[in-house]
Amino acid sequence: MKNSEYNAAISLLKKMIETPSYSKEESETATMIENWFNNLNISTNRLHNNVWCRNKYFDDFKPTILLNSHHDTVKANKSYTNDPFKAIVENDKLYGLGSNDAGGCLVSLITTFVHFYDQKDLKYNLILAATGEEEISGENGIASILKGLPKIDFSIVGEPTEMNLAITEKGLMVLDVYASGVTGHAAHENPNNAIMNAVKDIDWFNNYLFDKASDTLGKVKMTVTQIEAGSQHNVVPDKCHFVVDVRVNEAYTNKAVFDIINKNVKSEVKARSFRLNPSSISMNHPIVKAGIELGKITYGSPTISDQALLQCQSIKIGPGKSCRSHSADEFIYLNEIKEGIELYIKILNKIV
Repeated sequence: MKNSEYNAAISLLKKMIETPSYSKEESETATMIENWFNNLNISTNRLHNNVWCRNKYFDDFKPTILLNSHHDTVKANKSYTNDPFKAIVENDKLYGLGSNDAGGCLVSLITTFVHFYDQKDLKYNLILAATGEEEISGENGIASILKGLPKIDFSIVGEPTEMNLAITEKGLMVLDVYASGVTGHAAHENPNNAIMNAVKDIDWFNNYLFDKASDTLGKVKMTVTQIEAGSQHNVVPDKCHFVVDVRVNEAYTNKAVFDIINKNVKSEVKARSFRLNPSSISMNHPIVKAGIELGKITYGSPTISDQALLQCQSIKIGPGKSCRSHSADEFIYLNEIKEGIELYIKILNKIV
């Protein structure tokens, strides 16, 4: 990697930080990324706030690798002491909203793509996709462009992993659960109280263990996170609504877990979506072997990303540290970006 390429990546990231790009409001950063590629004479495609491009010698008869990360951010929280939209460099740290999640990953992948862009005789095609709405798993994010892309054989998803290999990722399913009862006066006996009926099912959610655990992701985890019922102190309610956050390991699909839940609870269960399924890639996949050969470790990621919406094998890897994401005074080390670009190139050199 040339110093000019690294400096260009840092410059782009600083501009992205200083351009607000909340989910569904990423138009300006999408245009910025388009212009960045066009200035390098690389043609781009755009749908909504998603921008993507192919390597110069794209060959329909070759397998294709998708390099993907996102340019949308969560909203800045009130605990910031720095201006979240000002790119500040202090002691090798680049501060700013989206610096770690996932601007550093995105500019590293963009630089990697440009490095390979005009190389002939690659074994794989490369597509770079800078996408929006990742933070909300939005319908106008990566899901909206997949049908328009060539067949993707596998994907590298840029998220902060300290450049280690997240070979599995938990899926997410949010359930609305409705317990029923019979309304009545609180002064009278009523064995059919919706709240008490809900408690029985909540106890099941709290204690049930699914048969299949994962070496990297552990067990399926179900957590009751919200509950509401009743209108006044002296009326027994006939409805109790609660919400369950379900994190699914790669041994199940979301629908399979839903079916097991539905058979075991008496309440009515509705899934908001089955879209965000768990993902995994084989330890024997060339991209995993390449990373291991370069000294990186494998692990299972508990956080969700655009992997959940992809329809191919994928691996999550990128510069930065996950615990900094969504935090006040978010930052990434400049050296992490440099190392990230170098490692992306080294990994791909082993397979392309």
